[in-house]
Amino acid sequence: PGKLVKGMGGAMDLVAGVGRVIVVMDHTNKHGDSKVLQACTLPLTGTAVVDRIITNLGVLDVVEGGLRIVECAEGVSEADLRAATEATIVD
Repeated sequence: PGKLVKGMGGAMDLVAGVGRVIVVMDHTNKHGDSKVLQACTLPLTGTAVVDRIITNLGVLDVVEGGLRIVECAEGVSEADLRAATEATIVD
C-alpha cells in the first residue's frame, strides 16, 4: 500500500482481449485533486482503449475531443462533476 508496483498485472489481457473497456475508480484523490486527467501520467498498457469511466461522482463516456457526461451520481450536479474533472468535457 502506498507504493507503485511495476508489472502488467493482467491489464494487457484486459485491454487486448475485449471490445469495451470500462474503468471504475474514485473521481478525486485524498487531497481532492482530479484523477480524471487530461493525459495519463503513468505508463500505459494500451492507448485509447477506455470507453467509459464510472466514478463516485458520475458516469463519463470517452468520445472524440474528450469526455461526455452520461449521468451524475445522486446529489452531484453537472457543475460539481465538471469542476472535479481535469479532462475536457464536451457537450
